Amino acid sequence: MAALVTTDKIEKKAHEKGFLFYTSHVNDPLVAAVGCTVMNIIERDNLCQVTKEKGNYLHDGLQKLVDEYDIVGDARGRGLLQGLEIIKSKSNKERSEFIGDEITKRCYKLGLHMNIVNLPGMGGVFRIAPPLTVSYEELDSGLAILEQSIKSVQNDINLGNL
Repeated sequence: MAALVTTDKIEKKAHEKGFLFYTSHVNDPLVAAVGCTVMNIIERDNLCQVTKEKGNYLHDGLQKLVDEYDIVGDARGRGLLQGLEIIKSKSNKERSEFIGDEITKRCYKLGLHMNIVNLPGMGGVFRIAPPLTVSYEELDSGLAILEQSIKSVQNDINLGNL
């Protein structure tokens, strides 16, 4: 759901300049009902607080990877939207899309789909965004697969296989 709130003065100026806002769901009762239901569930299940707690748990798990592995540079984020930076080594901290891709492939083979950002200036950063309903067991499983993949890639780098 989204809303645009403005003043009469701004709306008038936008209208005078020909600005129009269109959407396929304006005043759609079904979309409004779904939005209200989602908001009710967020409140009922205290998802704001739960998400904060699970996000802290996830961040702590990612921080352990930063502390343990030379190819993991940083963990950052808020709530369940986290990022994990993959680097060539802690000595130069240069991001590495190549190493990130290798970790991604190994995670996938083990059952975890990871999304590495390969945009210019942002390469080598995993975007981690599990659903609000993720369980602690699922977080543990994902962290374990991620660690296994990182460890495997780092070992191959150390052995000269990558």
